[in-house]
Amino acid sequence: MADHKLCFPPIHLFALLFSFFLPYSTTQLVLGHNDEGEGRGHGGDASRLQTYVVHVRKPNGAAFAGPEEKEQWYRSFLSVDAAAEGDFGEPLWVHSYHEVLTGFAARLTEEEVDAMKKEGFLHAYPDAALPLATTHTPQFLGLRLGSGLWDSAGPGGGRLGEGVIIGMIDSGITAGHPSFGDEDMPAPPSRWKGWCQPPEFCNKKVIGARTFVGGGDQEEATPSDEVGHGTHTASTAAGSFVKGASVLGSANGTASGVAPRAHLAIYKVCNSNTCQTSDILAGMDAAVADGVDVLSISIAGASSPFHSDGVAVGAFGAIKRGIFVSCAAGNAGPTVGSVANDAPWILTVAASTMDRSIVATVELGDGSKFEGQSAFQPAGFTHELLPLSPGTELPEISEASYCGRGSMDDADVKGKVVLCERGGGISSVEKGAVVLEAGGAAMIIMNRESDANTTEATAHILPASHVSFAAGCKIIDYIKASSHPTASISFEGTKLGSSSSPPAPAVASFSSRGPSMSSPGVLKPDVSVAGVNVLAAWPFAVGPPSKSRSSVAFFNMISGTSMATPHLSGVAALLKGAHPDWSPAAIRSAIMTTSDVRGNDGALIKDERLETASLFAIGAGHVNPSRAADPGLVYDLSTSDYVAFICSLGYTDEEVSAIVGEALVCSTVRSISGGELNYPSISVNLTSKSSTVAVERTVTNVGGAGETYKVEVVHPAGVSVSVIPETLMFSSVKEKQSFTVSFTRHGGANGFLEGNLRWVSAKHAVRSPISITLQ
Repeated sequence: MADHKLCFPPIHLFALLFSFFLPYSTTQLVLGHNDEGEGRGHGGDASRLQTYVVHVRKPNGAAFAGPEEKEQWYRSFLSVDAAAEGDFGEPLWVHSYHEVLTGFAARLTEEEVDAMKKEGFLHAYPDAALPLATTHTPQFLGLRLGSGLWDSAGPGGGRLGEGVIIGMIDSGITAGHPSFGDEDMPAPPSRWKGWCQPPEFCNKKVIGARTFVGGGDQEEATPSDEVGHGTHTASTAAGSFVKGASVLGSANGTASGVAPRAHLAIYKVCNSNTCQTSDILAGMDAAVADGVDVLSISIAGASSPFHSDGVAVGAFGAIKRGIFVSCAAGNAGPTVGSVANDAPWILTVAASTMDRSIVATVELGDGSKFEGQSAFQPAGFTHELLPLSPGTELPEISEASYCGRGSMDDADVKGKVVLCERGGGISSVEKGAVVLEAGGAAMIIMNRESDANTTEATAHILPASHVSFAAGCKIIDYIKASSHPTASISFEGTKLGSSSSPPAPAVASFSSRGPSMSSPGVLKPDVSVAGVNVLAAWPFAVGPPSKSRSSVAFFNMISGTSMATPHLSGVAALLKGAHPDWSPAAIRSAIMTTSDVRGNDGALIKDERLETASLFAIGAGHVNPSRAADPGLVYDLSTSDYVAFICSLGYTDEEVSAIVGEALVCSTVRSISGGELNYPSISVNLTSKSSTVAVERTVTNVGGAGETYKVEVVHPAGVSVSVIPETLMFSSVKEKQSFTVSFTRHGGANGFLEGNLRWVSAKHAVRSPISITLQ
């Protein structure tokens, strides 16, 4: 167990800017990958082979008759016949890409990559393994059947996401789960070009399902979900209504996705071991060709230059086709600068809590009580006080504090409540298994300092409670002070709304934080939504083995930015259905400028420490779908705007061409900084005292004709903000007007400042967060 001296107030977030971090979350599978091949005439040194993603430039004036001819041209870049097999039979050609990028993936040596650097070659980088980053959340987001975006008979049509196709880039799906039933679903749109492999995976809800793992050409390969992640995210985005859904009887209700009438297209790019960039790109490439409207990607590695970031490249190819892309911000929080998927053409989603707790209260022998959570709520568990054990001797710090395998081989925990620390790369369920095998009667999991107050309602296999860091510290104090420490756990069921504690939403500790390392001048993440204790479809039974396993409608409650992302994918589908003419940038703008900044207690949204959440944690705020349907004004962007921004990042012309998918010379383009990009948020650097920076923004009227807006600005201390003009008058719908925002520094220490700008009319309030860096 952690030493008592570790139980002190958390270090301020910005002090961690240059610290190392370990990815965290029950749903972020940090998946290893050994990409070493076998043989191929290289002296038997199989380790020299690895998969590369190769970007090439199409010859001027070239027109390929079809994919086969294009692939033949791709193969001309190789010095060996990559269609052949290696010495030990492994395939060498991995994928051909035709939509989101011009290029291919193949298993090569460094020498072979060097040899292909000829006319038409742009860029190559090694494949990388990336980690996979309900009954109540639609209601928490303000979605009600028969009203607003959930009114199937509402004006404009397309309500509940009908007619919209969401492409899930994930670990597959569980065929036959009720969340993917197609009762009352319409046939797929006529533009749909995809298919199912095999056909029995599909119906009118799931209209496409294929696998791309390891090249996607394995015999008998199916899109079946081996880990549960893809099933969970797909049902969160667009699951059908399922009555009586619960996890071990907790959080009982009617489950549904955010866009329950939208179609799903499944692209399996992850298995139980890894998600390879080359496979992710193949899935995205197929999704664009098939005709999806939204791409949902709950996969997040580290931030990297966009030309070597496969998700960023694939997403750029998608938005060129008008496809909205929603991605997880990552589970490396609360470390500053850890945000992933931070390209400005991606909606980057942070995770927060919801107003539902599955309460498991810990009571100590001295009468102290601490509210925790657990999805497993055993009805017959004793109310008597049991001996309490730390799982290891205090105050020593060892791996036993994490309750890992083998840590209790010599411990006397039979019949006791065992205190374990969160983390160590060991899931809460695994810790419970160790405690149970050692004879423990129950378990308390205490947070690490960085986790603070973010607790999870896990489907444990024994009576358990997950408590905060502060509670854990007090439990340790009690154990040290008592000669015979005792504890009990009382299970109090589901609490909703104002009765839940603490206030919601609050940013989850694991949710990755800005600022963006790859996208300077653009505030990331963009927005937050529920990603803690999300209940959704699951392939397997959970909880103790003694619980009934006869149901085919399994559900599970898990947490991560992986769970937050499909909520926004569903919201995007709702908005696309209601406003089919809106661009991806307009949809993102509507989501960001109408988001909430206050929780259910009326105060500004908090972070895991219950302090006011920074813009680097929450972005523009917590999504409010109902308001997003009618934002009044939107900040729109075109691909040429993104190109101008990319040209400001110092990349070579070849690297820029690899991102944008066409030959481009940046010296012929007027580049713009991130602050100048017509983004819904505003981020600027003021580098010296009394320095002034001005940025321009353009808004498009999507509200009513004859509407007048006046500006309201919250000035951060030490910086004055002026807006010209201060009034915008729109005489027609789709009319555009521009304004200039100037920032002037008046002294002050270096650091980060925050404010906001709102355009307010009689009907709308359009808010942009302002992030200022003083250097």
